[in-house]
Amino acid sequence: MVHAKASIGTTNYAVSITAGHHQLIADESVNMGGKDVGPAPYELLCSALGACTAITLRMYAERKAWPLRAVRVDVRFEWKGNNGAIARVLSFEGELDEEQRARLADIAERTPVTLTLKQGVVITTTIA
Repeated sequence: MVHAKASIGTTNYAVSITAGHHQLIADESVNMGGKDVGPAPYELLCSALGACTAITLRMYAERKAWPLRAVRVDVRFEWKGNNGAIARVLSFEGELDEEQRARLADIAERTPVTLTLKQGVVITTTIA
């Protein structure tokens, strides 16, 4: 299980987040009424997908002893009508052949956060 807590006071719209033992700040952009002191919620969502993708691909390449020197993951979220859409672009550094690059792209489609986003997740809300 993973755990995060978020709290907001009266400052629009800075949110203090504790994720595990890490402290983060989220906010909205100035044009949305915030002060842009941290990433917006959808930027955090893109960050989670990008981080999970990069970590998973690094682990896979290490296990296979492939010469992958770096992975870059560019993740963009946008609304298309009433539906959200995520575009992810992978870039690799290292002497990888086309088969290895294709395999890494295939693995990216099955990272834990990717699968969670694709299948959706049940959210329950209660009042303390």
